[in-house]
Amino acid sequence: MKIEHKPTLLRALGIFSATLLVVGVMIGSGVFKKIIPMAQTGLTESWILIAWALAGIITMLGAINIVGLASLTEESGGVYEYLRLAFGNFFSFLFGWTDFTIIGTASIAALAFIFSHTVNMLIPLPNPLQQWEHISVANFIYPFADSGIKILAILIIMILTWINYRGVRESGTLNNIFTSAKILGILLIIFLGLFYSSPVQPQQQEIIASSVPPLHGTAFFSAFFVAMLSVLWAYDGWVNVSFITGEVKNPKKNVPLAIIIGVTIATVLYVMVNYVYMKVLSLDELAAVNKNEIGAAVVANTLLGKIGKTLIIILIMVSVFGSLNAIILSHSRIYFRMAQEKFFFKKVAQVHIRNKTPHIALLYTMVWSCVLVISGTFDILTDMVIFAGFLFYGLLAIAFIKMKRKGMISSKVFGYPIIQVIIILFSLTLIINTIATHPLQSLIGLGLMFTGVPFYYYFKNKIT
Repeated sequence: MKIEHKPTLLRALGIFSATLLVVGVMIGSGVFKKIIPMAQTGLTESWILIAWALAGIITMLGAINIVGLASLTEESGGVYEYLRLAFGNFFSFLFGWTDFTIIGTASIAALAFIFSHTVNMLIPLPNPLQQWEHISVANFIYPFADSGIKILAILIIMILTWINYRGVRESGTLNNIFTSAKILGILLIIFLGLFYSSPVQPQQQEIIASSVPPLHGTAFFSAFFVAMLSVLWAYDGWVNVSFITGEVKNPKKNVPLAIIIGVTIATVLYVMVNYVYMKVLSLDELAAVNKNEIGAAVVANTLLGKIGKTLIIILIMVSVFGSLNAIILSHSRIYFRMAQEKFFFKKVAQVHIRNKTPHIALLYTMVWSCVLVISGTFDILTDMVIFAGFLFYGLLAIAFIKMKRKGMISSKVFGYPIIQVIIILFSLTLIINTIATHPLQSLIGLGLMFTGVPFYYYFKNKIT
């Protein structure tokens, strides 16, 4: 009797590629874009830097939490797999479904949109469906608005899906090139900014800085968490390397190491480059810029003139393109793992016989991401991503505590259980504040999450 061997994923990524994947996903558009809305919150320079540093610390605590959970399995899926092992299929499915409807695909859609918007700044794109841009769904979704930008975004998603379809090595190499380029670009901004001498005299600078009244009490708390929401978007994605555990060499060692090193690199770069932004331009000058402008481009224009602004726009394009590729690579593996466990559509578990990639999972990811490009805007999508993501980051901390008590995590882990309690409390605080400040986006996020409940019982009944 002939035994049929099904193709499996290829363990092709070492520690270097895994680390650059972490950095590549994290450094997208946020580090270039978010200084303007943060300057407009009314926070001081010190508190803005504290927000970036605190977000880095929270992210690192989450990374430490993942270190223990990563020892549980060598399968792909990351968070999905950790939740499945800790709580069973229901909560893991809700995460996977939420990632498919919001977290992963919305990140892809948002980054593709901002990439196309950046291209439009250099080369104005045509708007072929302009005559229909007033048509809306419930006065909320305008599918034909910015049609040229959306069409390019969809094309970019398709191209990168094809590259990932061809093989994980090809995708990893592409990510290494683009991530190295973006790190060098940010280091150049930091270098130029640190040696920049502002023409504004210290006395004038003091007057400018004091023109914004300081925030106190509830107003300060709300503004700080609005700023944190912006910052956490820039940090989002650090956990993505765990999704491709099945394609990382020696994953129980390399996945946690890649996350810790990657988060450290991104945090240092974020704090330093935002310090430079506020060194080159005052907060009042940054706050006066239109919120649709890119803060890094405004700073680069001050440093190097029009050439600097153009170079920053190109750097953003490179950065977002690389980040987009890494997200397409990683999130498709969650749906692949769900299908392996028979809690997603059966064909999604297929591995390409020649390329050794989850090609059907990549196609599902591409299609829904393109739908989200048509239906939403950048800010709405990113707010939904952070809100949904922290629901499950808190649950991961609970999963760690549960598995530790059961003896499934046997090694000594730094900071247990204090780190897990901090993550849980921070997640609850951010979720409550997000619901209060962004009720519509929060309701949409929760609504999309709970659309997974009937699908869960559909797949469960198919198994039984």
